[in-house]
Amino acid sequence: MAESGTLERFPDDITRVLAVVAHPDDMEYGASAAVHHWTSAGVEVAYLLLTSGEAGMRSAPEVVGPLRALEQRAACDAVGVEQLTILDHPDGTLMPTLELRRDIARAIRQFRPDVVVTGSWDVEAPWGLNQADHRAAGLATLDACRDADNAWVFGELAEEGLEKWGATWLLVTGSDRPTHAVAVTDADVAAAVASLSAHRAYLADLPNHPAPADFIPSMLAAGGESLGEPFAVPFRAYRLR
Repeated sequence: MAESGTLERFPDDITRVLAVVAHPDDMEYGASAAVHHWTSAGVEVAYLLLTSGEAGMRSAPEVVGPLRALEQRAACDAVGVEQLTILDHPDGTLMPTLELRRDIARAIRQFRPDVVVTGSWDVEAPWGLNQADHRAAGLATLDACRDADNAWVFGELAEEGLEKWGATWLLVTGSDRPTHAVAVTDADVAAAVASLSAHRAYLADLPNHPAPADFIPSMLAAGGESLGEPFAVPFRAYRLR
């Protein structure tokens, strides 16, 4: 974690954010506080989930996928996200393929965000070894940001009427080397707790998982220390344009 006051404030002059993650619940471990901060300020935020998380619980995938989609819809409602898209790539065996990159590039060209948010593609994360789907999703999103801005890559997207689009920023959550942070309020923290709590069945299926209210506020308080604020969400930020 960065030392106190060492992170830069992420700019407020943004209008659209696309969050691209592997599973339902991936945005809810802290990053959703920044999402609530943005939507409360009138920023349009959309979620693109690459899988339905169907392999993430003990019940059969055909039961789990629809259940987790419902819980993710409730999590989005808690932080003001209206647009939720869930793709059908396979949970647990996600790979950064050309097909996956194309699907993400398509979403970028459709939504035309100035900020793309994704998770870390590092093998090691601050909490331990990073899960394979998380790594694949982050790496594919990194590459898709470039693909979306290249008229000569994935020509079929142009045939669909989707012109190239370049996001200005790529923000990476879960990095142990953050560069920027978004200061968030008590209301944003409460919304983040509510968003993770919306994954009720999923959390109940995880043995010894702490209640969201028991760790989300303290995690965001630790982020705030690095910005000199009560609470903040840290990101590793890459300026693409």
